[in-house]
Amino acid sequence: MSSKWRRFEVMLPLQFNDGQEVPSEWLAEAVLEIVDHFGAASYETQKVEGHWRHSGVLYRDNLVKIVVDVPDLVKNRRWMKGFKGRWKTRMKQLELWMVSYRIDIE
Repeated sequence: MSSKWRRFEVMLPLQFNDGQEVPSEWLAEAVLEIVDHFGAASYETQKVEGHWRHSGVLYRDNLVKIVVDVPDLVKNRRWMKGFKGRWKTRMKQLELWMVSYRIDIE
């Protein structure tokens, strides 16, 4: 097992900006896209409530989180940035929050 790993956490909204529900099939599709590419992913179904401001407007989001641990390689970081961009566009979001950080797997 590679000693250099990176964890990505992607927050996906449960509602579009207009308040309509994101189809559950879309959320499953997002998870499976990562699983198909990397072989595994975790999906946290506990709702996370986010609050943020943009152009003076306060937004409140209900979110779920996809977590994937992958070897810390440039090609994996590039793929995850592409994933974020595709889903940000598809879900018509001003932003789609994705963080990554180095991890040690024991």
